Amino acid sequence: MEVGFNYKAAFSRNIGWVTEHEQETLSSKRVAIAGAGGVGGEHLVTLSRLGIQKFNISDFDEFEIHNFNRQAGAFMSAIGRAKCEVMAEVVKDINPNADVIRFDDGINASNVDEFLKDVDIYVDSLDFFAIDARILLFKKCKEKSIPVVTAAPIGMGCAFLCFMPGQMSFEKYFRFNDCKSDTERYAKFMVGLAPKFLSYSYLIKGVVDLDAGKGPSTPMGVKTCASIAATYVLKIILKRGKLIVAPHGMQFDAYLNKLAKSYVPLGNKHPLQLLKFHFIKNKFAKAG
Repeated sequence: MEVGFNYKAAFSRNIGWVTEHEQETLSSKRVAIAGAGGVGGEHLVTLSRLGIQKFNISDFDEFEIHNFNRQAGAFMSAIGRAKCEVMAEVVKDINPNADVIRFDDGINASNVDEFLKDVDIYVDSLDFFAIDARILLFKKCKEKSIPVVTAAPIGMGCAFLCFMPGQMSFEKYFRFNDCKSDTERYAKFMVGLAPKFLSYSYLIKGVVDLDAGKGPSTPMGVKTCASIAATYVLKIILKRGKLIVAPHGMQFDAYLNKLAKSYVPLGNKHPLQLLKFHFIKNKFAKAG
């Protein structure tokens, strides 16, 4: 039996947790997601099922077999296909009326303004080690007063930060300008995301190598990130619910049954963060 698409029917089970008017509001907003692989793919699927139907997405990569443990678009049929193309098809399969603008070459200085055009919120889904693109995007979001949520899959959970217009900026929090190498930037990103150091207690020794840009990820972590990030997209768009905003953050780890909230008033310039930075750099640099 052929069934035609109907927006209200497709997302009717959201009603009760959101009002019909709020669902209409969600349907009219545009979300930018840089990265269509691990967390990016799950963000797209989750937000599409929430009823968001306007997206700007970017990724220059293709699906490979090693993506299978965590990426929403990773199937045998997708191997060798562009991630943006596949995930745009997934979104359109959920909602044929969706408006998906693709940036198949990734994000750089020449297209970042177009990527963020008419965007209501940016969801950071770049690879952990894509620091240059991340710095560029966060800087532009600050200039354009675009809220940002970033959810990193660490262990079997999520480390989460939210950057709002007029609050502490990404650069003031992470302090990448003080770094002398990519390895130092990776270490600062790690301690800034998860200052409470959850998850590292069960990390297998030798699998993280900051110098080589290598680290593990789990499907549980990625899906947890999508849940938390999508919830914040909802709260920011609908302007309801309490927000935890940088320099405050939180990390949830399902394996440890723990939720830890953090407050780092000076960002990575805080003396305790500097100690953690040196610990992480010594522990994970040249780990391979």
